[in-house]
Amino acid sequence: MSCPNSRKLIVACLFALIACLPALADSHVRIVRLSYIEGGVQISHGAGGAYEKAIVNLPITEDSKLKTSDDGRAEVEFEDGSTLRIVPDSVIEFPQLSLKDSGAKVSDIEVKSGIVYVNFAGTKDDQFSVRFGKEKIEFAHASHLRINLGDEDSTVAVFKGLVQVDSPSGTIDVKKKQTVSFDLDNSEFKLAKNVHEMPYDSWDDQQNEYQHRHVAKSYNSYSPYAYGTTDLAYYGNFFNAPGYGMMWQPYLAGIGWDPFMDGAWAFNPGFGFGWVSAYPWGWTPYHYGTWVFLPGRGWAWQPGGVWTTWYSQPRVVNAPKSFVVPRAPATGARTLVVSRGTASTFAGNKLVVRNNSAGLGVPRGQFGNMAKLSQKAQERGAVAQRAPMRPVAMPSSGAARAGSPSRGSQPVPRSAPMPRSTGTSAPSPHASGGGPPHR
Repeated sequence: MSCPNSRKLIVACLFALIACLPALADSHVRIVRLSYIEGGVQISHGAGGAYEKAIVNLPITEDSKLKTSDDGRAEVEFEDGSTLRIVPDSVIEFPQLSLKDSGAKVSDIEVKSGIVYVNFAGTKDDQFSVRFGKEKIEFAHASHLRINLGDEDSTVAVFKGLVQVDSPSGTIDVKKKQTVSFDLDNSEFKLAKNVHEMPYDSWDDQQNEYQHRHVAKSYNSYSPYAYGTTDLAYYGNFFNAPGYGMMWQPYLAGIGWDPFMDGAWAFNPGFGFGWVSAYPWGWTPYHYGTWVFLPGRGWAWQPGGVWTTWYSQPRVVNAPKSFVVPRAPATGARTLVVSRGTASTFAGNKLVVRNNSAGLGVPRGQFGNMAKLSQKAQERGAVAQRAPMRPVAMPSSGAARAGSPSRGSQPVPRSAPMPRSTGTSAPSPHASGGGPPHR
């Protein structure tokens, strides 16, 4: 005969297990987008992982870390279009990026040092929080703010919305155009009814203006998520292709261009190798839909299908006979950089915009009419255009390299997403071995 106490213990354990089932059902296979890099930016995958050179459009997963050098800046874009921007000498971590069984997304970010700009879209049911020092903000409404974590104190300056900061002293309401300061050595805080300008506020404003100006409000018609759609609106256009329906094609792309000319096979310990596009618009079309070759027009992207978290197997239709579908390296764990295409480059104070560059090297938001610029480049082969943004030379990533011969160590435009390695060439990747400012 079984002991009554044992039966009670078993029943209690079963109830505890059932109570934990929703948490156990949470998925940690979720990614967010490294949407912009400039200068020195490094990333670490997983707890205890070593830092390596970051590349634009790299998927960021749970437990990743981002670190900027004294000339580095970066932007992280979330599914709903919320952004996180970090400036030089900053470190942030992503201890939780998960998806609840209900479909709600959980994003927990920790600022370890430096300055971070947060622009939260205010999506209902999603949980979005940022920790810094001993304080934490759980975002409930659309908000735009700046967090500065120093050695002795931290500040939160609110540009838009209202946030509640949880601290050892309690919960503090911080409204628009207010700043709260915390002493890291004790529980004291000060609330000021003003916001002091800082040097990188104007850069943050420029990025917000780009997002507002080119936001694709109808993204639900061609993408499950908002992130990446602003860049599609700026760098290309949709058109109706007979037999295929609505399709998208980047500007500055002719018959000789293909969507896998520039990028990298990047390795993640949890996923293996996945394709990361070097193009500034190269997010949505490489996680969703299909690339189709249209006779007389070239490659275009067709929305539809299932969202792919880790883009390990490119999907193409009607490819020319000479085209070989890219395949990930069969072995190794080293990033393989692919550089077979053409990039627009600076010459003095002008950007030489080249046909078949498909936007590679073109700073985002710098030109008012990309369609007209593309037409000129297609007619002339290249167009010299004055651009306010200047090039920043990027060091070699030290990654393996594939494709045509190296372009050498020429400076790369500061918006250019992929550093060019000048090391030894590697086998071909096709082989199996291989709005207005807020302030």
